[in-house]
Amino acid sequence: FAGFRLAIIQQLVSCVKSDNVRRAWQLVKQAVEQRPDIVVLPECFNFPCGTRLYPKNAEPVPGETSQQLSKMAKECGIYLIGGSILESDRGKLYNTCLVFSPDGKLLVKHRKIHLFDVHIPGKVNVQESKIACPGNSLSMFETPFCKIGLGLCYDLRFAELAQAYTKKGCHLLVYPSTFGMTTGPAHWDILQRGRALDNQVYVATSSLATDNDADYISWGHSAIVNPWGDVVAQAGSEETIVYADIDLQYLADIRQQIPLHSQKRHDLYGEVGEQKH
Repeated sequence: FAGFRLAIIQQLVSCVKSDNVRRAWQLVKQAVEQRPDIVVLPECFNFPCGTRLYPKNAEPVPGETSQQLSKMAKECGIYLIGGSILESDRGKLYNTCLVFSPDGKLLVKHRKIHLFDVHIPGKVNVQESKIACPGNSLSMFETPFCKIGLGLCYDLRFAELAQAYTKKGCHLLVYPSTFGMTTGPAHWDILQRGRALDNQVYVATSSLATDNDADYISWGHSAIVNPWGDVVAQAGSEETIVYADIDLQYLADIRQQIPLHSQKRHDLYGEVGEQKH
């Protein structure tokens, strides 16, 4: 088997930050009983996702939650993709994903690039940019298995980001996310399968569990999609952990059978993936 095992945690959160971090510890320890190499927590895993609750939950990096994530990774001997926290840095706030190696080292910090400013009359009215600032860089990290690219939630909608990561050699794209009850049922599966198919990569999403009493209700349905576009593992709405084997030989086979990457017509529509400086 040429690959590795991935665990996706779908966590139910409360309004108490310390309780949420404690619950994340419990779920990570539960996940490692199945011997995954990489474990993923959801976006906003240490605080509820409603934007009116954001500022009071902000913290620096390094800080209390990041130190706990480092300990989780080291104690469990895993790569830990720490969902997201609200990071405070020099007076600005960022929706930030932290990744730690099995020795507890911080490998990369992804600040959400595309902020969720969306108005769907009668259904959704969110302006994330009123709270947070956007990140301005791609975020990738190397493992002994493959290179992994990161996005957060709304980042999933932007095909160019996934294309840029793929061009730079990523075989797995991970998006800790919290789609709501309007866009989740409509677009969640389609977007993940589209990113996987377009780029012939694995795509994984980790969501908060559904809490119908929350300020912002999450759709849940965390998933892992393979390069053929099959959903190989998916949660429902409840708190749970899902697992899948990431088969890199299968990925190579798909790319050989349908050679998209060598057949692109960059002469007609240009190239994606050259990062601006």
